[in-house]
Amino acid sequence: MAGALWPSCLLHRMVTAKVWVLKKHFEGFPKTSDFDLKKIELPNIKDGELLLESVFLSVDPYMRPYSRRDMKEGDIMIGTQVARIVESKNPAFTVGTFVVARSGWRTHFISDGKDLQLLPSSWPESLPKSLALGTVGMPGLTAYFGLLEVCKMKPGETVLVNAAAGAVGSVVGQLAKIGGCKVVGCAGSDDKVAYLKKIGFDEAFNYKTVTSLDEALRKASPDGYDCFFDNVGGEFASIAINHMKKYGRIAVCGAISQYNDSVPQKGPYVQVPMIFKELRMEGFIVTRWNNRREEGLNALLKWVVEGKVKCHEQVTEGFENMPAAFIGMLKGENLGKAIVKV
Repeated sequence: MAGALWPSCLLHRMVTAKVWVLKKHFEGFPKTSDFDLKKIELPNIKDGELLLESVFLSVDPYMRPYSRRDMKEGDIMIGTQVARIVESKNPAFTVGTFVVARSGWRTHFISDGKDLQLLPSSWPESLPKSLALGTVGMPGLTAYFGLLEVCKMKPGETVLVNAAAGAVGSVVGQLAKIGGCKVVGCAGSDDKVAYLKKIGFDEAFNYKTVTSLDEALRKASPDGYDCFFDNVGGEFASIAINHMKKYGRIAVCGAISQYNDSVPQKGPYVQVPMIFKELRMEGFIVTRWNNRREEGLNALLKWVVEGKVKCHEQVTEGFENMPAAFIGMLKGENLGKAIVKV
């Protein structure tokens, strides 16, 4: 009989969490030596608390500039995960439930439930839960609100998006097609360009192999662009601005071409084309629309279920490979959303 009690005792054994720590602030491109893998003993949970284990973790471009702004050396790397509730002393959450958490690069963690987001209730069993970190998560919402609220795209317009095969860009292009627009995308490999054509982009080109970016943009849309969803910044953006139509709108979502620069790039200046074409250029962060999160997620989930938005994930196996997955993503090695499966 004593043996039968054994499993329940296990629950109150110390849980050891593995965490990735920022050992040294990144200088230029992140290196694996900038990270440190540590173990932390978690205490038993108290009333109102939950113990969670990460199932999928996200690696995203924002982590590069935000780490410099928001972190100290020795802090656990910032980030988001889909986690499963392993133990609960909080009546609002049952064991086995999957949630989205912002608890950084850790295998296990304790929460009071306030910072957790449940997956939409209509989430089909057959749909990978990792999509809650991508197309039906923060990157998808970034595409949704960036296009609808910042670009304010209208049917019949032409939309340009760079880093178009990435987590955000690939959704931007597909949402613009749903919205009745012509879509031009660019990416950094022939495989990515082929993928863009497959998911419905009207025009796509490899910016690394074209002889002239200026020429490629003109050829893809001789009349220019109404909307430009910019994930890259730098040289691309300063050339693309000259291809905007009168009263064009530019949504500045990211500047991945500049995140790893130790010395800031000196660029051409935007004022003259902005004046002549009366352009609107607006930077944005997706959390501005937190009060409409549910609307965005439900719309994205519906389109994914209906097959109108296709998803591709680049999955890296193993928590120990988080830094490699992060660095690979910054180098553009991913097609679609970069995910780590614990």
